[in-house]
Amino acid sequence: MSRPDEIRVLRVDRDYVPLPRPGDVRAVVWPGMGARHRSMHYVSLAAGEAGAEWQHEGEAVYYVLSGSGWFEDRATGARHEVRAGLIVHVEAGTPYAMRAREPLVCVGGPCPPDPSLYAAVPRARRAGRGEPR
Repeated sequence: MSRPDEIRVLRVDRDYVPLPRPGDVRAVVWPGMGARHRSMHYVSLAAGEAGAEWQHEGEAVYYVLSGSGWFEDRATGARHEVRAGLIVHVEAGTPYAMRAREPLVCVGGPCPPDPSLYAAVPRARRAGRGEPR
């Protein structure tokens, strides 16, 4: 039987820290809130907007909630079209970026968490202290 504090229900509009990237990028599940093995980010890009290039030691997975665009493998230049309802899997070590054709909203992130994503988050927040936004 699990203890009540072992399960948390998080809200993307309240329980996050903003990450300084193009678009609206929010870390919801990340080491600063206690996660050790997984991360979950909310990524929203405006029509025509491109996200930052990312590359992680572990793999990454994203679910496209709404909109359309593409994920680009920056090593090969291959573009993979995405739209609402699709899941994107990025192999470990692959440099990638996403671009919105129309407003694009995805949730996901690298597993395990990539510490480089949180370097700009204040130290107190990275250590799991401080209140959610």
